[in-house]
Amino acid sequence: MRAGLQRLIFILLLLASGVVFAAEAEQKNVDTKWFQFNLMRSIDNKIPFGNQQDTYLEMEFGGRSGIIDLYGYLDIFDIFDSSDSDRHRPQSDNFFVKLAPRFSIDGMMSQGPRDTFFREFYIATLFNIGDQALFEQFVGLGTDLNIPVWGRLSVNLMARYVRENYGADNERQWDGYILSTNWFRPFVFFENGSFISYQGYLEHRFAAYAIDDSVDRSHSATEWFNGFYWHSERYAVGYGVKLYQDMALLKNDGFAGETSGVGHYLSLTYKF
Repeated sequence: MRAGLQRLIFILLLLASGVVFAAEAEQKNVDTKWFQFNLMRSIDNKIPFGNQQDTYLEMEFGGRSGIIDLYGYLDIFDIFDSSDSDRHRPQSDNFFVKLAPRFSIDGMMSQGPRDTFFREFYIATLFNIGDQALFEQFVGLGTDLNIPVWGRLSVNLMARYVRENYGADNERQWDGYILSTNWFRPFVFFENGSFISYQGYLEHRFAAYAIDDSVDRSHSATEWFNGFYWHSERYAVGYGVKLYQDMALLKNDGFAGETSGVGHYLSLTYKF
């Protein structure tokens, strides 16, 4: 199974690289990039095993180059080495990485985004990596939707391959799926060019049956983040509320502790 996943990812990347030169001229005019540092404070976060309160540094980035649409971030936990942090203990994770490259199917065929409801289609991939023993890989299909009044909404449906999962029984197996969306919608504008946005994401995992749910494992999990941010050209300040249901496919109040409920985030951002 592991070899099959490696072959699938290699074929997808080979396909993408084989057509990128043909599509480069048509796609170059939409190239963008952004990079920022976020100083984050989590309050009552429902990360398993009691990781609820922490101040951490997030390096967040994204953009579009040719046929590749990319989003990602690196979280460095307990950035101030504080005894008040839930991450301030031996054997706790020090960082978490999320990478979500998508490869435009339309771009591979030298076509640009459409003005229709389905704006663009992608081969979607996702990698979740922790420094202790977490490595999840996802692959599937994605699209950008043109929603009336709302604007652009990204949607992806991907299968999950568990490379590492803290020694759980589903390691080296395909186990479940994820349906994810994300959005960024400015809705209040000021004369100095700053604005307030509503931004966030929804991730729903389902059909994860490789581990018996009798050991406090769940077949599904949901995370829904709703953020309200003030943006200027260089800075952003925001508050986010996040709703959890069986975070990381671990049942609430089981051996992993509290994994369902409401968490809060405060954020201070510097943009490059």
